[in-house]
Amino acid sequence: MKKIVLYNTLNRKKEEFKPLKAGYLSFYYCGPTVYWTQHIGNLRGSVCADLIHRTFKYLNYDVSMVRNYTDVGHLTSDEDSGEDKMEKTAKKENLDPNQIAEKYIEIYNQDTKKINILDPKYKPRATENIEQMIDFIQVLMAKGYAYSTDLAIYFDVSKFEDYTALSRQKLEKNKSGAGSGEVFDHNKKNSADFSLWFFRAGEHKNSLQYWSSPFYSPLVENGYGFPGWHLECSAMIKRYLGNTIDIHMGGIEHVSVHHTNEIAQSEAANGVKLANYWLHNEHLLVNNGKMSKSQGTSYSLNEIEEKGFKPTALRYFFLQSHYRSKQNFTFEALKAAQKGLSNIESKMSKLGKEIGEVNNDFKEKFLDDLLDDFNVPKSLSIIPDILRSELSDKDKLATIFDFDQVWGLNLNSVLDKEDQSNLSEEIKELIFKRDEARKNKNFIESDEIRKEIEKFGYKVEDSTDGTKVFKL
Repeated sequence: MKKIVLYNTLNRKKEEFKPLKAGYLSFYYCGPTVYWTQHIGNLRGSVCADLIHRTFKYLNYDVSMVRNYTDVGHLTSDEDSGEDKMEKTAKKENLDPNQIAEKYIEIYNQDTKKINILDPKYKPRATENIEQMIDFIQVLMAKGYAYSTDLAIYFDVSKFEDYTALSRQKLEKNKSGAGSGEVFDHNKKNSADFSLWFFRAGEHKNSLQYWSSPFYSPLVENGYGFPGWHLECSAMIKRYLGNTIDIHMGGIEHVSVHHTNEIAQSEAANGVKLANYWLHNEHLLVNNGKMSKSQGTSYSLNEIEEKGFKPTALRYFFLQSHYRSKQNFTFEALKAAQKGLSNIESKMSKLGKEIGEVNNDFKEKFLDDLLDDFNVPKSLSIIPDILRSELSDKDKLATIFDFDQVWGLNLNSVLDKEDQSNLSEEIKELIFKRDEARKNKNFIESDEIRKEIEKFGYKVEDSTDGTKVFKL
Protein backbone atom coordinates (compact mmCIF):
# COMPACT_ATOMS: atom_id res chain seq x y z
CA MET A 1 0.00 0.00 0.00
CA LYS A 2 1.16 3.51 -0.78
CA LYS A 3 2.25 5.49 2.25
CA ILE A 4 0.03 8.28 3.58
CA VAL A 5 1.81 11.54 4.32
CA LEU A 6 0.14 14.22 6.43
CA TYR A 7 1.11 17.52 8.00
CA ASN A 8 1.32 17.17 11.77
CA THR A 9 0.72 20.52 13.48
CA LEU A 10 2.46 19.25 16.61
CA ASN A 11 5.78 18.82 14.81
CA ARG A 12 5.19 21.42 12.07
CA LYS A 13 6.12 19.04 9.27
CA LYS A 14 4.81 16.34 6.99
CA GLU A 15 5.09 12.85 8.40
CA GLU A 16 4.28 9.35 7.25
CA PHE A 17 1.07 8.10 8.85
CA LYS A 18 1.57 4.99 10.94
CA PRO A 19 -1.63 3.76 12.59
CA LEU A 20 -1.71 2.52 16.16
CA LYS A 21 -3.37 -0.62 14.81
CA ALA A 22 -2.98 -1.87 11.25
CA GLY A 23 -6.03 -1.19 9.12
CA TYR A 24 -7.78 0.79 11.86
CA LEU A 25 -8.16 4.57 12.30
CA SER A 26 -9.23 6.30 15.49
CA PHE A 27 -10.23 9.84 14.53
CA TYR A 28 -11.68 12.69 16.58
CA TYR A 29 -13.03 15.90 15.08
CA CYS A 30 -14.12 18.84 17.24
CA GLY A 31 -17.76 19.26 16.26
CA PRO A 32 -20.07 22.25 16.55
CA THR A 33 -21.24 24.16 19.58
CA VAL A 34 -24.95 23.84 18.91
CA TYR A 35 -26.26 27.27 19.92
CA TRP A 36 -26.95 28.54 16.40
CA THR A 37 -27.19 27.50 12.77
CA GLN A 38 -23.67 26.69 11.63
CA HIS A 39 -22.36 29.02 8.92
CA ILE A 40 -20.62 27.78 5.80
CA GLY A 41 -17.23 28.30 7.41
CA ASN A 42 -18.13 25.70 10.03
CA LEU A 43 -19.43 23.46 7.26
CA ARG A 44 -16.16 23.79 5.38
CA GLY A 45 -14.35 22.43 8.43
CA SER A 46 -16.80 19.54 8.60
CA VAL A 47 -16.19 18.81 4.90
CA CYS A 48 -12.42 18.85 5.46
CA ALA A 49 -12.83 16.23 8.20
CA ASP A 50 -15.18 14.27 5.93
CA LEU A 51 -12.49 14.10 3.24
CA ILE A 52 -10.07 12.53 5.73
CA HIS A 53 -12.81 10.13 6.84
CA ARG A 54 -13.60 9.20 3.23
CA THR A 55 -9.95 8.80 2.29
CA PHE A 56 -9.31 6.20 4.97
CA LYS A 57 -12.52 4.36 4.15
CA TYR A 58 -11.45 4.37 0.49
CA LEU A 59 -8.20 2.76 1.63
CA ASN A 60 -10.26 0.06 3.40
CA TYR A 61 -9.49 1.23 6.92
CA ASP A 62 -11.94 0.44 9.68
CA VAL A 63 -12.67 4.03 10.76
CA SER A 64 -13.89 4.89 14.24
CA MET A 65 -14.66 8.58 14.01
CA VAL A 66 -16.11 10.77 16.74
CA ARG A 67 -17.63 14.17 15.96
CA ASN A 68 -19.07 15.65 19.13
CA TYR A 69 -21.78 18.20 19.88
CA THR A 70 -20.87 20.79 22.50
CA ASP A 71 -24.10 21.60 24.35
CA VAL A 72 -22.76 22.99 27.62
CA GLY A 73 -19.70 24.78 28.97
CA HIS A 74 -18.52 26.67 25.89
CA LEU A 75 -18.47 30.25 27.12
CA THR A 76 -18.65 33.33 24.93
CA SER A 77 -14.88 33.48 25.09
CA ASP A 78 -13.02 30.36 23.98
CA GLU A 79 -10.76 31.15 26.94
CA ASP A 80 -13.47 30.20 29.46
CA SER A 81 -14.87 33.57 30.40
CA GLY A 82 -18.27 35.11 29.82
CA GLU A 83 -21.70 33.52 29.53
CA ASP A 84 -22.40 29.98 28.33
CA LYS A 85 -23.26 30.21 24.63
CA MET A 86 -26.08 27.70 24.97
CA GLU A 87 -27.71 29.61 27.81
CA LYS A 88 -27.34 32.94 26.08
CA THR A 89 -29.30 31.63 23.07
CA ALA A 90 -31.80 29.85 25.33
CA LYS A 91 -32.70 33.15 26.99
CA LYS A 92 -32.89 34.92 23.65
CA GLU A 93 -35.21 32.32 22.10
CA ASN A 94 -37.17 31.63 25.31
CA LEU A 95 -36.30 27.93 25.25
CA ASP A 96 -34.32 25.75 27.62
CA PRO A 97 -30.74 24.78 26.67
CA ASN A 98 -31.72 21.21 25.79
CA GLN A 99 -34.35 22.48 23.35
CA ILE A 100 -31.74 24.79 21.82
CA ALA A 101 -29.34 21.85 21.44
CA GLU A 102 -31.96 19.64 19.82
CA LYS A 103 -33.02 22.42 17.45
CA TYR A 104 -29.56 23.23 16.18
CA ILE A 105 -28.30 19.64 16.15
CA GLU A 106 -31.19 18.82 13.82
CA ILE A 107 -30.36 21.76 11.54
CA TYR A 108 -26.68 20.77 11.48
CA ASN A 109 -27.56 17.15 10.70
CA GLN A 110 -29.80 18.27 7.84
CA ASP A 111 -27.00 20.46 6.48
CA THR A 112 -24.38 17.71 6.68
CA LYS A 113 -26.74 15.36 4.87
CA LYS A 114 -27.37 17.90 2.10
CA ILE A 115 -23.67 18.52 1.64
CA ASN A 116 -23.05 14.76 1.64
CA ILE A 117 -20.94 14.40 4.78
CA LEU A 118 -20.68 10.83 6.02
CA ASP A 119 -22.01 10.12 9.48
CA PRO A 120 -19.23 9.40 11.97
CA LYS A 121 -19.43 6.26 14.07
CA TYR A 122 -20.17 8.30 17.21
CA LYS A 123 -21.93 11.66 17.62
CA PRO A 124 -21.98 12.20 21.39
CA ARG A 125 -23.35 15.23 23.19
CA ALA A 126 -21.24 16.65 25.99
CA THR A 127 -24.21 16.49 28.39
CA GLU A 128 -24.33 12.72 27.86
CA ASN A 129 -20.85 12.38 29.34
CA ILE A 130 -20.95 14.29 32.63
CA GLU A 131 -20.12 11.22 34.72
CA GLN A 132 -17.02 10.57 32.62
CA MET A 133 -15.94 14.19 33.03
CA ILE A 134 -16.30 14.07 36.81
CA ASP A 135 -14.19 10.89 36.89
CA PHE A 136 -11.59 12.61 34.74
CA ILE A 137 -11.35 15.57 37.13
CA GLN A 138 -11.00 13.27 40.14
CA VAL A 139 -7.99 11.60 38.50
CA LEU A 140 -6.37 14.96 37.81
CA MET A 141 -6.94 16.11 41.40
CA ALA A 142 -5.56 12.88 42.80
CA LYS A 143 -2.43 13.30 40.66
CA GLY A 144 -1.95 16.91 41.79
CA TYR A 145 -2.68 18.53 38.43
CA ALA A 146 -5.90 20.23 39.52
CA TYR A 147 -6.97 22.42 42.42
CA SER A 148 -10.21 23.91 43.68
CA THR A 149 -11.32 27.44 44.50
CA ASP A 150 -14.73 28.62 45.64
CA LEU A 151 -15.69 29.30 42.01
CA ALA A 152 -14.13 26.52 39.96
CA ILE A 153 -11.72 23.62 39.68
CA TYR A 154 -8.67 24.47 37.60
CA PHE A 155 -5.92 22.65 35.80
CA ASP A 156 -2.54 23.89 37.02
CA VAL A 157 -0.55 24.46 33.82
CA SER A 158 2.68 24.96 35.78
CA LYS A 159 2.56 21.26 36.73
CA PHE A 160 2.47 20.07 33.10
CA GLU A 161 5.75 20.03 31.22
CA ASP A 162 5.67 21.42 27.66
CA TYR A 163 2.20 22.90 28.08
CA THR A 164 2.67 25.02 24.94
CA ALA A 165 4.21 22.28 22.76
CA LEU A 166 1.34 22.51 20.24
CA SER A 167 0.95 26.28 20.15
CA ARG A 168 4.68 27.03 20.58
CA GLN A 169 3.81 30.22 22.43
CA LYS A 170 5.72 31.44 25.43
CA LEU A 171 3.58 30.73 28.47
CA GLU A 172 3.51 34.35 29.59
CA LYS A 173 2.18 35.25 26.13
CA ASN A 174 -0.13 32.28 25.82
CA LYS A 175 -3.83 33.10 25.77
CA SER A 176 -5.33 32.81 29.22
CA GLY A 177 -7.15 29.55 29.73
CA ALA A 178 -9.98 30.88 31.87
CA GLY A 179 -9.85 34.64 31.89
CA SER A 180 -7.36 36.59 33.97
CA GLY A 181 -7.40 36.20 37.73
CA GLU A 182 -8.40 39.84 38.09
CA VAL A 183 -11.44 39.37 35.86
CA PHE A 184 -12.63 35.92 36.87
CA ASP A 185 -11.12 34.37 39.97
CA HIS A 186 -8.58 35.96 42.31
CA ASN A 187 -7.63 32.54 43.67
CA LYS A 188 -6.29 31.15 40.42
CA LYS A 189 -2.63 30.20 40.74
CA ASN A 190 -1.69 31.11 37.17
CA SER A 191 -3.58 33.28 34.68
CA ALA A 192 -3.33 30.50 32.07
CA ASP A 193 -4.92 27.87 34.34
CA PHE A 194 -8.13 26.70 32.74
CA SER A 195 -11.39 25.51 34.21
CA LEU A 196 -12.31 21.85 34.47
CA TRP A 197 -15.51 22.49 36.44
CA PHE A 198 -17.43 25.72 37.06
CA PHE A 199 -19.36 25.82 40.31
CA ARG A 200 -22.83 27.31 40.14
CA ALA A 201 -21.52 30.42 41.86
CA GLY A 202 -20.19 33.88 41.06
CA GLU A 203 -21.07 34.89 37.52
CA HIS A 204 -22.52 31.41 36.99
CA LYS A 205 -24.76 31.35 40.08
CA ASN A 206 -27.88 31.35 37.89
CA SER A 207 -26.66 28.86 35.29
CA LEU A 208 -29.47 26.88 33.70
CA GLN A 209 -27.48 23.68 33.24
CA TYR A 210 -25.82 22.14 36.27
CA TRP A 211 -25.09 18.75 37.82
CA SER A 212 -24.19 17.52 41.29
CA SER A 213 -20.58 16.52 41.83
CA PRO A 214 -18.26 15.27 44.59
CA PHE A 215 -16.37 18.59 44.48
CA TYR A 216 -16.62 21.11 47.30
CA SER A 217 -17.32 24.82 47.28
CA PRO A 218 -18.71 26.73 50.28
CA LEU A 219 -20.88 28.68 47.85
CA VAL A 220 -22.99 25.79 46.53
CA GLU A 221 -24.61 22.60 47.75
CA ASN A 222 -23.80 19.16 46.33
CA GLY A 223 -20.93 20.50 44.23
CA TYR A 224 -23.43 21.83 41.69
CA GLY A 225 -21.82 23.06 38.51
CA PHE A 226 -20.96 22.24 34.92
CA PRO A 227 -17.86 21.11 33.01
CA GLY A 228 -15.38 23.27 31.18
CA TRP A 229 -15.42 23.10 27.39
CA HIS A 230 -11.88 21.79 27.03
CA LEU A 231 -12.48 18.89 29.39
CA GLU A 232 -15.44 17.64 27.37
CA CYS A 233 -13.44 16.59 24.33
CA SER A 234 -10.84 14.79 26.43
CA ALA A 235 -13.51 12.82 28.28
CA MET A 236 -15.34 11.85 25.08
CA ILE A 237 -12.12 10.82 23.34
CA LYS A 238 -11.23 8.57 26.26
CA ARG A 239 -14.71 7.03 26.43
CA TYR A 240 -15.24 6.34 22.73
CA LEU A 241 -11.72 5.92 21.33
CA GLY A 242 -9.29 5.30 24.19
CA ASN A 243 -6.37 7.09 25.82
CA THR A 244 -4.35 7.55 22.63
CA ILE A 245 -5.81 8.09 19.16
CA ASP A 246 -4.40 8.28 15.68
CA ILE A 247 -5.72 11.65 14.46
CA HIS A 248 -7.24 14.66 16.20
CA MET A 249 -8.59 17.37 13.89
CA GLY A 250 -10.23 20.77 14.28
CA GLY A 251 -10.10 24.39 13.20
CA ILE A 252 -6.80 26.26 13.27
CA GLU A 253 -8.27 28.62 15.90
CA HIS A 254 -8.19 25.77 18.43
CA VAL A 255 -4.41 25.40 18.47
CA SER A 256 -3.55 28.05 21.05
CA VAL A 257 -6.19 27.30 23.68
CA HIS A 258 -8.63 24.42 23.20
CA HIS A 259 -6.31 21.78 21.79
CA THR A 260 -3.41 22.91 23.95
CA ASN A 261 -5.61 22.36 27.01
CA GLU A 262 -6.89 19.02 25.74
CA ILE A 263 -3.34 17.73 25.44
CA ALA A 264 -2.39 18.91 28.92
CA GLN A 265 -5.34 17.43 30.80
CA SER A 266 -5.49 14.17 28.80
CA GLU A 267 -1.80 13.38 29.01
CA ALA A 268 -1.66 14.39 32.69
CA ALA A 269 -4.60 12.11 33.52
CA ASN A 270 -3.79 9.16 31.27
CA GLY A 271 0.00 9.24 31.32
CA VAL A 272 0.25 8.68 27.56
CA LYS A 273 0.16 10.75 24.39
CA LEU A 274 -3.31 11.99 23.42
CA ALA A 275 -2.96 11.91 19.62
CA ASN A 276 -0.15 10.93 17.28
CA TYR A 277 -1.21 13.38 14.57
CA TRP A 278 -2.85 16.80 14.85
CA LEU A 279 -4.57 18.19 11.75
CA HIS A 280 -6.01 21.70 11.50
CA ASN A 281 -8.17 23.20 8.78
CA GLU A 282 -7.84 26.87 7.92
CA HIS A 283 -10.57 29.53 7.89
CA LEU A 284 -13.08 30.35 5.20
CA LEU A 285 -13.06 34.06 4.37
CA VAL A 286 -15.87 36.02 2.75
CA ASN A 287 -14.86 38.69 0.24
CA ASN A 288 -11.34 38.41 1.70
CA GLY A 289 -12.60 39.29 5.17
CA LYS A 290 -13.66 37.47 8.31
CA MET A 291 -17.23 36.20 8.43
CA SER A 292 -19.40 38.60 10.39
CA LYS A 293 -22.95 38.34 11.67
CA SER A 294 -23.20 42.12 11.91
CA GLN A 295 -22.18 42.50 8.26
CA GLY A 296 -24.49 39.70 7.13
CA THR A 297 -21.67 37.49 5.81
CA SER A 298 -22.09 34.49 8.15
CA TYR A 299 -24.07 32.65 5.50
CA SER A 300 -25.95 29.47 6.35
CA LEU A 301 -26.50 26.64 3.90
CA ASN A 302 -30.17 27.61 3.67
CA GLU A 303 -29.20 31.10 2.60
CA ILE A 304 -26.95 29.61 -0.07
CA GLU A 305 -29.82 27.45 -1.31
CA GLU A 306 -32.22 30.40 -1.34
CA LYS A 307 -29.92 32.06 -3.84
CA GLY A 308 -30.31 29.08 -6.18
CA PHE A 309 -27.16 27.11 -5.39
CA LYS A 310 -27.01 23.35 -4.86
CA PRO A 311 -25.35 22.06 -1.68
CA THR A 312 -23.11 19.85 -3.84
CA ALA A 313 -21.91 22.98 -5.64
CA LEU A 314 -20.81 24.39 -2.29
CA ARG A 315 -19.04 21.12 -1.54
CA TYR A 316 -17.33 21.24 -4.94
CA PHE A 317 -16.24 24.81 -4.14
CA PHE A 318 -14.76 23.66 -0.82
CA LEU A 319 -12.88 20.84 -2.55
CA GLN A 320 -11.01 23.34 -4.71
CA SER A 321 -8.90 24.55 -1.79
CA HIS A 322 -6.54 22.51 0.39
CA TYR A 323 -7.71 22.02 3.96
CA ARG A 324 -4.61 23.82 5.32
CA SER A 325 -5.18 26.87 3.09
CA LYS A 326 -7.49 29.79 3.68
CA GLN A 327 -10.30 29.90 1.13
CA ASN A 328 -12.11 33.01 -0.02
CA PHE A 329 -15.84 32.70 -0.57
CA THR A 330 -17.68 34.94 -3.04
CA PHE A 331 -20.94 34.26 -4.81
CA GLU A 332 -19.11 34.67 -8.10
CA ALA A 333 -16.75 31.86 -7.10
CA LEU A 334 -19.66 29.70 -6.01
CA LYS A 335 -21.44 30.38 -9.29
CA ALA A 336 -18.32 29.27 -11.16
CA ALA A 337 -18.13 26.13 -9.02
CA GLN A 338 -21.76 25.27 -9.72
CA LYS A 339 -21.21 25.79 -13.44
CA GLY A 340 -18.06 23.66 -13.35
CA LEU A 341 -19.82 20.83 -11.54
CA SER A 342 -22.75 21.04 -13.94
CA ASN A 343 -20.35 20.79 -16.91
CA ILE A 344 -18.76 17.66 -15.43
CA GLU A 345 -22.17 16.07 -14.87
CA SER A 346 -23.26 17.00 -18.39
CA LYS A 347 -20.21 15.38 -19.97
CA MET A 348 -20.58 12.29 -17.82
CA SER A 349 -24.27 11.95 -18.68
CA LYS A 350 -23.26 11.44 -22.33
CA LEU A 351 -21.12 8.43 -21.48
CA GLY A 352 -24.04 6.03 -21.20
CA LYS A 353 -25.07 3.96 -18.22
CA GLU A 354 -22.80 0.96 -18.46
CA ILE A 355 -20.08 0.75 -15.81
CA GLY A 356 -16.71 -0.73 -16.73
CA GLU A 357 -13.40 -1.11 -14.88
CA VAL A 358 -11.38 1.39 -12.86
CA ASN A 359 -8.26 2.42 -14.75
CA ASN A 360 -5.16 1.64 -12.70
CA ASP A 361 -2.94 4.32 -14.27
CA PHE A 362 -5.37 7.07 -13.31
CA LYS A 363 -5.83 5.48 -9.89
CA GLU A 364 -2.08 5.63 -9.30
CA LYS A 365 -2.07 9.36 -10.04
CA PHE A 366 -5.20 9.92 -7.95
CA LEU A 367 -3.61 8.22 -4.95
CA ASP A 368 -0.32 10.07 -5.40
CA ASP A 369 -2.20 13.36 -5.06
CA LEU A 370 -4.62 12.28 -2.37
CA LEU A 371 -2.10 10.65 -0.06
CA ASP A 372 0.18 13.68 -0.12
CA ASP A 373 -1.50 15.40 2.83
CA PHE A 374 -4.97 14.90 1.32
CA ASN A 375 -4.39 17.11 -1.72
CA VAL A 376 -7.98 16.93 -2.90
CA PRO A 377 -7.79 20.03 -5.16
CA LYS A 378 -4.99 18.42 -7.15
CA SER A 379 -6.85 15.11 -7.28
CA LEU A 380 -9.86 16.86 -8.84
CA SER A 381 -7.77 17.93 -11.81
CA ILE A 382 -7.78 14.33 -12.95
CA ILE A 383 -11.43 14.53 -14.07
CA PRO A 384 -10.85 16.40 -17.37
CA ASP A 385 -7.88 14.13 -18.07
CA ILE A 386 -10.10 11.07 -17.72
CA LEU A 387 -12.86 12.58 -19.87
CA ARG A 388 -10.34 13.45 -22.63
CA SER A 389 -8.59 10.09 -22.47
CA GLU A 390 -8.94 7.18 -24.86
CA LEU A 391 -10.60 5.02 -22.23
CA SER A 392 -13.94 3.51 -23.13
CA ASP A 393 -16.96 5.45 -21.89
CA LYS A 394 -17.84 2.74 -19.39
CA ASP A 395 -14.30 2.75 -17.95
CA LYS A 396 -14.36 6.54 -17.69
CA LEU A 397 -17.52 6.32 -15.62
CA ALA A 398 -16.15 3.53 -13.43
CA THR A 399 -12.94 5.46 -12.75
CA ILE A 400 -14.61 8.75 -11.85
CA PHE A 401 -17.26 7.03 -9.74
CA ASP A 402 -14.50 5.20 -7.86
CA PHE A 403 -12.67 8.44 -7.02
CA ASP A 404 -15.94 10.13 -6.07
CA GLN A 405 -16.04 7.87 -3.02
CA VAL A 406 -13.55 10.40 -1.65
CA TRP A 407 -14.83 13.59 -3.28
CA GLY A 408 -18.42 12.90 -2.24
CA LEU A 409 -20.00 14.83 -5.12
CA ASN A 410 -22.68 12.22 -5.87
CA LEU A 411 -21.51 12.04 -9.48
CA ASN A 412 -23.24 8.70 -9.93
CA SER A 413 -26.50 10.66 -9.92
CA VAL A 414 -25.88 11.22 -13.64
CA LEU A 415 -27.10 7.65 -14.13
CA ASP A 416 -30.43 8.59 -12.56
CA LYS A 417 -31.20 11.65 -14.68
CA GLU A 418 -34.59 11.25 -16.24
CA ASP A 419 -37.04 13.30 -18.22
CA GLN A 420 -39.00 15.36 -15.73
CA SER A 421 -41.90 15.59 -18.20
CA ASN A 422 -42.58 11.86 -17.78
CA LEU A 423 -43.36 12.18 -14.08
CA SER A 424 -46.81 11.37 -12.75
CA GLU A 425 -49.23 14.21 -12.14
CA GLU A 426 -49.06 13.52 -8.40
CA ILE A 427 -45.28 13.98 -8.32
CA LYS A 428 -45.49 17.10 -10.49
CA GLU A 429 -48.04 18.58 -8.09
CA LEU A 430 -45.79 17.87 -5.11
CA ILE A 431 -42.85 19.48 -6.92
CA PHE A 432 -44.96 22.58 -7.64
CA LYS A 433 -46.03 22.85 -4.01
CA ARG A 434 -42.46 22.41 -2.79
CA ASP A 435 -41.15 25.12 -5.10
CA GLU A 436 -43.89 27.48 -3.85
CA ALA A 437 -42.98 26.69 -0.23
CA ARG A 438 -39.32 27.44 -0.92
CA LYS A 439 -40.17 30.71 -2.66
CA ASN A 440 -42.14 31.70 0.44
CA LYS A 441 -39.23 30.60 2.64
CA ASN A 442 -41.44 28.03 4.34
CA PHE A 443 -38.66 25.50 4.74
CA ILE A 444 -40.47 23.31 7.25
CA GLU A 445 -43.26 22.71 4.73
CA SER A 446 -40.71 22.31 1.94
CA ASP A 447 -38.90 19.61 3.92
CA GLU A 448 -42.17 17.77 4.64
CA ILE A 449 -43.02 17.74 0.92
CA ARG A 450 -39.53 16.45 0.15
CA LYS A 451 -40.18 13.52 2.48
CA GLU A 452 -43.47 12.85 0.67
CA ILE A 453 -41.72 12.76 -2.70
CA GLU A 454 -39.03 10.43 -1.32
CA LYS A 455 -41.75 7.97 -0.26
CA PHE A 456 -42.44 7.46 -3.98
CA GLY A 457 -38.84 6.30 -4.45
CA TYR A 458 -37.32 9.52 -5.72
CA LYS A 459 -34.21 11.44 -4.74
CA VAL A 460 -34.90 15.18 -4.42
CA GLU A 461 -32.36 17.70 -5.65
CA ASP A 462 -32.56 21.50 -5.63
CA SER A 463 -31.37 23.35 -8.70
CA THR A 464 -31.47 26.84 -10.13
CA ASP A 465 -34.54 25.68 -12.07
CA GLY A 466 -36.34 24.44 -8.95
CA THR A 467 -36.90 20.96 -7.55
CA LYS A 468 -35.57 18.05 -9.60
CA VAL A 469 -36.29 14.42 -8.78
CA PHE A 470 -34.51 11.24 -9.79
CA LYS A 471 -35.64 7.66 -9.40
CA LEU A 472 -33.70 5.71 -6.79
